[in-house]
Amino acid sequence: MLKQSSVVEMGEGKPHPGRRMTEAEFVEWCDHWTHAEWVDGEVILMAPDNSQHNRIVRFLTCMLDGFTQHHKCGELLIEKVQVRFAGLKRRREPDLCFITTPRLKIIKTNHVEGAPDIVVEVVSPDCPSRDYRDKFIDYEAGGVKEYWIIDPLTQHIELYTLGPKKRYVAISEKDGKLHSKVLRGFYLKPEWLWQEPLPSWLRLLKELGVTLE
Repeated sequence: MLKQSSVVEMGEGKPHPGRRMTEAEFVEWCDHWTHAEWVDGEVILMAPDNSQHNRIVRFLTCMLDGFTQHHKCGELLIEKVQVRFAGLKRRREPDLCFITTPRLKIIKTNHVEGAPDIVVEVVSPDCPSRDYRDKFIDYEAGGVKEYWIIDPLTQHIELYTLGPKKRYVAISEKDGKLHSKVLRGFYLKPEWLWQEPLPSWLRLLKELGVTLE
């Protein structure tokens, strides 16, 4: 949990409440401007995005939104959308999440109720272990079918798919590509994300066979 002084320096959202909360209290307390998660009574505030984090999230949003809209296979949700894992007593706030068309009913007015099909986290420098360890454990236990970890600090990407024993299995890179198991036909080339500037997502969508109208 972040210290009060650190939260004040962030300059966005509300200060840390300084106490444990019930889930109902957290929902009432957490407004649109507050970037926070709830973990079994603990309130975790996240630092604002840095510029590289923001660019990568925007790039992935354009790629995934273009691909999924073209194939009409589900809905992509971005940042500040809480995902509720009732059995785990968690409300996580991933950078991106995708829900397939047959499961769109889990999207509620103010949150997603249960596991998205894909969750994407871009690792923040303030707490890398949160994405690699804490959220990995939660998303696996919560039944998220595919988890992407994008790490700008180490220029490393990890994709995991939920195996038959309900444990994450790493998706291996083939010919410089990481292929999604959920989004058939979609792949990432790690080299795309470390270019400056980032490549044209329109050009890359064409490479994936998508032409936007």
